[in-house]
Parts: sequence; structure tokens; C-alpha cells
Amino acid sequence: MKSDLTVLAQSLEYRFNDIRLLEMALNHRSFRGYKNNERLEFLGDAILNFVIASALFRRNPRTREGQLSRFRAHLVCGETLSLLAQHFKLGMYLRLGAGELKTGGAQRDSILADGMEAVVAAIYLDGGIAACESCILNWYADKLAISGKLPDFKDPKTRLQEYLQARKLSLPNYVILAVEGAAHQQIFKVACTIDGVDQPTMGQGSGRRRAEQEAAQHMLQYLKISDEP
Repeated sequence: MKSDLTVLAQSLEYRFNDIRLLEMALNHRSFRGYKNNERLEFLGDAILNFVIASALFRRNPRTREGQLSRFRAHLVCGETLSLLAQHFKLGMYLRLGAGELKTGGAQRDSILADGMEAVVAAIYLDGGIAACESCILNWYADKLAISGKLPDFKDPKTRLQEYLQARKLSLPNYVILAVEGAAHQQIFKVACTIDGVDQPTMGQGSGRRRAEQEAAQHMLQYLKISDEP
């Protein structure tokens, strides 16, 4: 396991003094008998938000708060973190319980995103904020190297609502279809419906908000509304 983690650490471009921190970051809560990565997720989320917010603030002195907030939210959202985790092949190293392994948990966006946050915290605890910030900025270099006006990123629910309001149409309705799984591992399934559109769209996620965002994104795609600002 430790030799495998050395390969992962090289991919992350960080050398751990205590590889056990990285091991803990990869322990999903379903992996019984070991300290899981939930506390590290909490810490990593806060660190990631701070580092990205600081970088955007310094690099875009003329950009207003709302736009900076939306771009930061885009850079630290579950989808972006999942893509980052896939780049590092994090799913290969995650330690999951039998049930999660059977249902493909190592490739689930929410688990990958949480694992990435935990890795951020592990690097911080091992090497301090300067080392952690250096890693994050390296990982995000291409995304942060946007010159001039930042894209006006808005989440799918906001974009769908604004699209409908601009056309004086009724707002979308989100309905919970099902809540599955144990209390600490619930998966929400949500439908998004719009008056005059026969086809509802579905979304699912580890929380109601994530499920609604996915359903809204699918509705935007169904309506052929571009992601471009």
C-alpha cells in the first residue's frame, strides 16, 4: 500500500513526511476499523476555499465580489474536484467498504470530491499552509490563468431560473422522488419539472441541493441552453 501511495504522492507533486496522513485521507467512512477521512474533508474544504479565494482576489483586482464568488464556487465544486481526482486516479487508491466497492463507489463523483478535499487537508497537516497552497495552485494553474474578465459562472439552478424569468415563465419545480441509503450515506433523487415542458429531468446526489443542481443541469441541456455565460 505504501509503495502505491508513493506513486500517488509523486502525481500530486508532494513528498509526505508522514505517509499515514495520506492513508487516512483515502479511508472512506464505509471502510470499517480505520480512522476515516470525514474530519479531513471538513478541513480540506476550508483550506481549498481560502487558497482559491485568495488567488482569485490577488489576480483579479478589478473583478467584483459576486463574480469572484461564483468563479470560486465553480473551482471548488464537487464536479471540478471529481475531475481533479480523476486526473490523479484517486479512485484507485481509495479504501472503501464492500458495499461501496460493489456499487462502484470508487468512481462516484461525490466520493472522489470528498477524497480530494481530504488529500488537501493531509498535505496541510504534513507540510503546512505554504506547501499546501503551492500544491493547490499548481493543480489549478490552467484554470487560474484566465486573463481579463473572469467567466460569470453561475450554478445550474440559478441559470435555469434566470432563463425562465427573462421569458416571464413559471419557475421550475423540484420534487424529491426518493431518499436511499443509511442516514449518514443518503442519496437523494430529484425531478425537475417546468410548465409547458413535457419531459422532466432527473438528478441525484449526496444531498438535496446537489441532486437539484444536477436535475437543473439536465434541464438546461434538454432546453439546449449553453453553459457559456
